[in-house]
Amino acid sequence: MNTPIHLKGNPRRLAVLDYGLFEVYAGPRTIGICGFVIETDAGEVVLIDTGFPAKYAADAAAATLEDELGSFGRVLSVTPDNLPAAQLAKLGLDKGDISLMIQSHTHIDHIGDMAGFPQVPILISADERALSRPLYWSGKRAMDWPDRDYQLVREDMTLGPGFEVLHCPGHAPGQLAFMVQLPETGWVLLTSDAISRASEIDEKFAGSWDVDQAIFHGNRLMALAAQRRAMVIYGHSPEQWPKLKKAPDWFE
Repeated sequence: MNTPIHLKGNPRRLAVLDYGLFEVYAGPRTIGICGFVIETDAGEVVLIDTGFPAKYAADAAAATLEDELGSFGRVLSVTPDNLPAAQLAKLGLDKGDISLMIQSHTHIDHIGDMAGFPQVPILISADERALSRPLYWSGKRAMDWPDRDYQLVREDMTLGPGFEVLHCPGHAPGQLAFMVQLPETGWVLLTSDAISRASEIDEKFAGSWDVDQAIFHGNRLMALAAQRRAMVIYGHSPEQWPKLKKAPDWFE
């Protein structure tokens, strides 16, 4: 465990993966479930997050009942086309092309196919990996940790040239965010659920695992984005998601 991982190449392009739609009853608001692929100019392919478990594409109602997710919201659309293999295929990739998996945190809509890439090392916060099982949802802890080579993140780190991993506990104990520098687009901040939507900043991150830490890291992420004039892609923005370019298109 914790074998050092360092990317050799610079980020060449980034794609947003569409893992489906979910309605959060609070609000209510409709949110996209996203993942990301980053390719480097050394041929490395990094996958960030894998969406809902495949059982939601087979029978969302039964899966929701099993996981007791219905008190929080409902799946609007998770189909086989929204699973990682199909999303990667849109980019001309398959699971065997992935060099590194990153788990931004371990909630149900981010770790559904974490075990589906047997050959791939996983980068994850040490605080999440220290849990007996992934957070999943509502205390269910339904998933086991796959037997993998893990690199554990305890603080901000540089994964490779132009690829920073930012340790931002608050939404979850080991929440990660990412700053990637692309050749044409420039810096891109992937907040993941450290900032799920822009309005969360004004809402003071109510409902977070640790509100004070969420506020602190939300503020520092936005300050860093402003400093670098970065494009910001939020974790679950109802306003941004419908307009966001997604696979098979790339940000370059």
